Amino acid sequence: MTPKIAFVTGGSGLVGMQVLHQLFTDPTYRYVISFGRRDLAIKHDKLLQITVDFEKLHLVNLVEKIRERNMGGDHHSLVAWLEEKSVEIHGFCSLGTTIKKAGSKEKFYQIDHDYVVDFAQWAYHQGASKFLYVSAIGADPQSTLFYNRVKGETEEDLKLIAFHYLGIFQPSVLLGNRREARLGEEIGALVMRGVSVLGLLKKYKPIYDHQVAKAMLYYAKRSSVKMIETISNQEMHQL
Repeated sequence: MTPKIAFVTGGSGLVGMQVLHQLFTDPTYRYVISFGRRDLAIKHDKLLQITVDFEKLHLVNLVEKIRERNMGGDHHSLVAWLEEKSVEIHGFCSLGTTIKKAGSKEKFYQIDHDYVVDFAQWAYHQGASKFLYVSAIGADPQSTLFYNRVKGETEEDLKLIAFHYLGIFQPSVLLGNRREARLGEEIGALVMRGVSVLGLLKKYKPIYDHQVAKAMLYYAKRSSVKMIETISNQEMHQL
């Protein structure tokens, strides 16, 4: 059986951290390679962390990066699989920020669109056959709302990459333990919880980070036919 490994970016975020924990406990994946601007404060036998400059991602030689961190020879099999192209690679992306944190709309677009699409293209050229991306409910390239428009444009550009399988996940307001407070999202979660209790707008019901992560792994392992698939907030709840 062909071994499977996971590429993960956005691992420091709400959903990304849950994706990592799901991958660690799933025997399907032999290695988990996390890509970020800095190392995460976690360790696991499966985990290999690669620090990258997303603006220069196209210059990254993955095998060389692994060898730099492979002082004890622990990742010899991983290097061999990548060099021989004898491994199945699934990409998981939950990169995202806020305009406030990014500092400007231009920087927000760079992170939420450019970095995501660049990572997807890079992963594809490394041999990734499946790519699973956390977008947002309401994503629409024609939207008058900047956030929704950026998410929609990102989705459309990902569809141009010839993955065997592309899964686009559109959660509503995310629930979970954030390291930083996001007042707008906290207020939104409270409002949408109330609306959900009243039985209104069920498709907007807030969803927990671990529910989204579980859905991503479920679809990554389930999908065998070549397709592009959008998974709604309701479908993730039903899982």
